[in-house]
Amino acid sequence: MKRLFWLGVGVVTGVALTRKAGQTARQASPAGLASNLGDAVSELAGAIGSFGADVRAGMSEREQELRHMVEDRSGVSTPRASEGRHAALRPARALRAES
Repeated sequence: MKRLFWLGVGVVTGVALTRKAGQTARQASPAGLASNLGDAVSELAGAIGSFGADVRAGMSEREQELRHMVEDRSGVSTPRASEGRHAALRPARALRAES
């Protein structure tokens, strides 16, 4: 009975080590390295895209806060992005009257 138990333990250990060695060999092959590198680059690109979207959202939010602050303190309406960079500043009261 002891011998059968240890034979079973040896077989299970051998199979586990063989499978692990096969996986390691596949990962160390050029195709495995290319796959790992491709996954890493894809993940990095996704993270950079997400970061860029967060930065743009934060910039837009901060720009809106600053725009409201300028309008509240000066009474002058600042040009919106849709109006172009060189739109003339108009008093906020005139804008309200137009609406």
